[in-house]
Amino acid sequence: MDIFDKCNASATRAGMARAAHAYPYYRVITTPQDPVVIHAGRELVMLGSNNYLGLTNHPEVKEAAAIGLALYGTGCAGSRLLNGTLDIHVRLEEQLAEFMHREAVLSFSTGFQVNLGVLSCLLGRHDIAFLDSLDHACIIDGCRLGFGRSYKFRHNDMADLDKKLANAPADKGKLIVVDGVFSMEGDVSPLPEIAELKNRYGARFMVDDAHGLGVFGENGRGTPEHFGVEDDVDLVMGTFSKSLAAIGGFIAGPADVVDFIKHEARSEIFSAAPPPASVAAASKAVEIIEREPERRKQLWENTRYMKQEFDSLGFDTGDCSSPVIPLVVGEDMTAFKMTMRLQDEGVFANPVVSPAVPPGRSMIRTSYMATHTREHLDQALEAFAKVGREFDIIS
Repeated sequence: MDIFDKCNASATRAGMARAAHAYPYYRVITTPQDPVVIHAGRELVMLGSNNYLGLTNHPEVKEAAAIGLALYGTGCAGSRLLNGTLDIHVRLEEQLAEFMHREAVLSFSTGFQVNLGVLSCLLGRHDIAFLDSLDHACIIDGCRLGFGRSYKFRHNDMADLDKKLANAPADKGKLIVVDGVFSMEGDVSPLPEIAELKNRYGARFMVDDAHGLGVFGENGRGTPEHFGVEDDVDLVMGTFSKSLAAIGGFIAGPADVVDFIKHEARSEIFSAAPPPASVAAASKAVEIIEREPERRKQLWENTRYMKQEFDSLGFDTGDCSSPVIPLVVGEDMTAFKMTMRLQDEGVFANPVVSPAVPPGRSMIRTSYMATHTREHLDQALEAFAKVGREFDIIS
């Protein structure tokens, strides 16, 4: 048995997609993540980006990144624990703590590393994590790296979560971890109901709000603010790579817990510090989020318009209630082929296939920006209507 046998291209799903001329991954873009991008020399309406507030190409954000680069260089050449902590790291964490209404914040080099580090160091041998069955991969992996046990409850099923909490030994530490916004389906966690169960069973509560930060809540603090349960959520994870227009992530919570994570999370203490340009860009993005709530308003106007139009066309958009709108298309190969046909028609969208979704529920994932115009959206709708009928997804 050769460990490389499984890598034979013809036997992999990627290989089969290539053979069908329907390989939809690693497409090269030669422009910024704007509402229109260029791929292979053609303009495409971008409906596959998490640039929700349209800040990745904002002049002030780019200027801040350039200043960070000029002042501090391209990298920190070490971990935060040792030589890599710059004054701008500390200022950003203080800024985020104030913005999030939390005692303390710790930044990481990626959002994925936040959940790996936080969950693996908090979950000891006598602890249990309760996870939504559709939680993001980095939540699952973070729990696997810890020494505690993990139980999954059915997606957004509070009766199932209640049952699992009730059956857990009273002497075990309990942590409920959910996505605020589920990144594939676009639906949200019922945070008030989870908060009630958290308090009833004496658990702790962590929300991964990667897709909620900057998007939900009157002030953009995410789904806990949106639902009015910020005081019931103990830890909030956020990322810089979506609304904050950079790369990196953070955990926000009680000062003593954040200090523990700072000294125990392996993905923090054994990784290079976030680069200065990204830190400066994220800081400027937070400023703009606070200064320009109209961006969030426009994002939601675009979202509501597209949801209404997709539903009118007859697409199955599931239970989405966020700027992520999935279109269920069925089999994996159908999703691959439709993605490439949409590209032919001038739209960049992303396929989501099993095991990220249940078999037979593959989808085309679309997502929206505050900077999309109605012209962009109508152009995309025309392409979706044409391709959807070609594949008998709509009539």
